[in-house]
Amino acid sequence: MPLEALIAEDEELLRHSLVEQLGRLWPELKLVAECEDGASALEQLAEKQPDIAFLDIRMPGISGIEVARSLAELSPRTEVVFVTAYDQYAIDAFEQGAMDYLLKPVSDERLLATRDRILSRLPSTRQDDAVLERLLQRLGAGPVANDRPPLAWITASNGRDTQLIMLDDVVYFRADNKYTTVVTAAGESLLRTPLRELLEVLDPQHFRQVHRSTIVNMKAVAAVSRDDTGRGVLRLRQRAETLVVSQPFMSLFRGM
Repeated sequence: MPLEALIAEDEELLRHSLVEQLGRLWPELKLVAECEDGASALEQLAEKQPDIAFLDIRMPGISGIEVARSLAELSPRTEVVFVTAYDQYAIDAFEQGAMDYLLKPVSDERLLATRDRILSRLPSTRQDDAVLERLLQRLGAGPVANDRPPLAWITASNGRDTQLIMLDDVVYFRADNKYTTVVTAAGESLLRTPLRELLEVLDPQHFRQVHRSTIVNMKAVAAVSRDDTGRGVLRLRQRAETLVVSQPFMSLFRGM
């Protein structure tokens, strides 16, 4: 059986370039999913269970680091190859952790070397979880983290009124066709920014995507539970409704 791979890269040109290189340099490899963000990568990993995941470190909302942390639960046999635009700091971390990485822009020579290393290891199991976690902690603590100041407020429409809403007051965001509904304890308003663009400016320490169509403010969550299917349910502090957490996203709530 041919090996199967997933690519998660939010920059379309770079994603297409990597697809082209893999098709040319590793034609036996079967690409089963091309993802433009971490959320879709989680869903596709749970569904496809590929042998290899090429993960961009920095993606909107759920980063490649968070996706990799979820592999033990979602797709235990998947090997990780990180794709990074960061140079020496990240490279030192990868080499200390004996992990595979590709530096953007990806050269043919480097991709061939990664291919050969992966083939030499298979059919062994993927990287040791303890080694992976040490690497991810090192990467997450260093300059690969997003140092842009988090958004503090947004403007949204409510009928003819334009409201200024502080992010601390938001309970959750819900995708609504091309727009986004902003839900607070006081009610709902409409935001013209798509959910995916919001992920790029929200503080990831407080706002988590829990479903393809939902981002929740973790400060507004009272409890997390899991049903028999693995799907999660969030109870909110200031709203009566509950929010569904799709099964792939439950791995982000480990330890809670």
